[in-house]
Amino acid sequence: MAHQATPSSQKALMMELKSLQEQPVEGFRITLVEESDLYNWEVAIFGPPNTLYEGGYFKAHIKFPVDYPYSPPTFRFLTKMWHPNIYENGDVCISILHPPVDDPQSGELPSERWNPTQNVRTILLSVISLLNEPNTFSPANVDASVMFRKWRDSKGKDKEYAEIIRKQVMSTAAEAERDGVKVPTTLAEYCIQTRVPSQDSSSDLLYDDLYDDNMEEEDEEDDESEMESIGEAGGICTMEDGGTSTRRYDNQDDSGNEDS
Repeated sequence: MAHQATPSSQKALMMELKSLQEQPVEGFRITLVEESDLYNWEVAIFGPPNTLYEGGYFKAHIKFPVDYPYSPPTFRFLTKMWHPNIYENGDVCISILHPPVDDPQSGELPSERWNPTQNVRTILLSVISLLNEPNTFSPANVDASVMFRKWRDSKGKDKEYAEIIRKQVMSTAAEAERDGVKVPTTLAEYCIQTRVPSQDSSSDLLYDDLYDDNMEEEDEEDDESEMESIGEAGGICTMEDGGTSTRRYDNQDDSGNEDS
C-alpha cells in the first residue's frame, strides 16, 4: 500500500500543539475536541486577575482550515460573552483572524490581517488583550460597545457593563466545577505554566515523525521574536528572580486596528 503523505497543515498543527503543551500560554488550556481531529481545538481561558474577567472560566473552539497557516482559523466562544468585539454567536471579530485580502473599505491595513507567520500563540495573546481593551471603532456588538464606552468614560461610575461581565463570570463557576478545574484568582496562580500531559504515548510517535531538530530550534526563535513584537499588546506574565509580575494592558485607541 502506498504511503499517504501527511498534509502540511497537519504537520504545522501537530508542531504547534506540542509547543503549546510544553510551553503553555499563561491563562489558557489547549486540548483537542477529538483526539483524532487536529483541525478542531478546545480552548479554556481563565479571566486575568485585576480585570473584570477575574475568576472567569471561558470556553472556545478554534477551527482550522485545511490550508492553514495560509488561511486563518476561526475563534468562537462557547461561553456566553458580552463584549464589543464578539458576535452574538460567539465569533470573535479581530483583525488578526481576517483573511489576507485587500479591502480598503474595512479600515484595516494588510499588515493587521492574518499572514502565515501568525500562529496560535499570537491569536491567544490577541484575544486576551481584546477582552481587556475592546476596540469600539467598528464593533461586532453595538450595544456592548456603547455600554463599554459609558463605563470607560465614566471611570467605572456607570456600572452596567461591569455588572453584566461579573454576572457572566459568576455563571462560569459551575462549568469549571464540572470540569474539575481550579480557576486562578491571583497573579501567582495565573502565571504558572502547566504542562498538559499527553493522553497516550502514541502521540509522541507522531511528533517524532514530523519533528526535525533544526526546525524545532528555528520555530522557537520565531516564537521568541513574535512574543517580543506583540508582548506590549497582550497581558504576558513573566517570572523575575522568583517573583511574579505582569505587564500592564496599554490603552488602545479606537483607530480600528482590531475592527470587524
